[in-house]
Amino acid sequence: MDQSQPLPFDYTPPQGPLQILFQDRDVLVVVKPHGLLSVTGKGEGRDDSLATRVSRMVRGARIVHRLDLDTSGIMVMGLNAEAHRQLSMQFERRETDKAYVALVYGHVEAAAGEVNLPLIVDWPNRPKQKICFEEGRPSVTQWRNGGIEGDFTRMLLTPITGRSHQLRVHMLSLGHPIIGDSLYAHEEARKASPRLALHAQMLEFTHPVTGERMRFEAPAPF
Repeated sequence: MDQSQPLPFDYTPPQGPLQILFQDRDVLVVVKPHGLLSVTGKGEGRDDSLATRVSRMVRGARIVHRLDLDTSGIMVMGLNAEAHRQLSMQFERRETDKAYVALVYGHVEAAAGEVNLPLIVDWPNRPKQKICFEEGRPSVTQWRNGGIEGDFTRMLLTPITGRSHQLRVHMLSLGHPIIGDSLYAHEEARKASPRLALHAQMLEFTHPVTGERMRFEAPAPF
């Protein structure tokens, strides 16, 4: 969800304590729940977000990267200006490692593959994105088949680039939309899950002060 645009529905984020995976003087690693904005959205009643909740816990906490409203999973935040700068540079330089898990509609037969399709915002249908070979930005997703689960396939996804809605559009391009996807899935796939079945389950980065390589994992709640 493009958080620069007003949300087209009532925003009722989940309540309860955040799951903190790690915290020191410079870094906080947290699991964002499904249904919570990463940062404050536009419009009345959109103030509650991961950023605002953490800022009440730790003064000076700053968002480094974002997850869509509908996506759950691991995020890292800088707890001071220098830590934030160093972490942001790692994301810009693609020096972090990320892994997602998704449940997609139907049975994927191949064991692994790569989607290399450029993406651009679909202006008449914002916040949707679309494939565009003329003006789209390079977008690459590597995937592995995690096994058949009933009518669905568990997919292990590694985004090489970090475009908005990249994983959702790339899975759709394979003919296997992520279940519960209100933007891209057909009706049967959309109704197959009460939430978007997409979760950022692993994040690896270098600590901005100690230089230690750190890896965190949080299993998908679906």
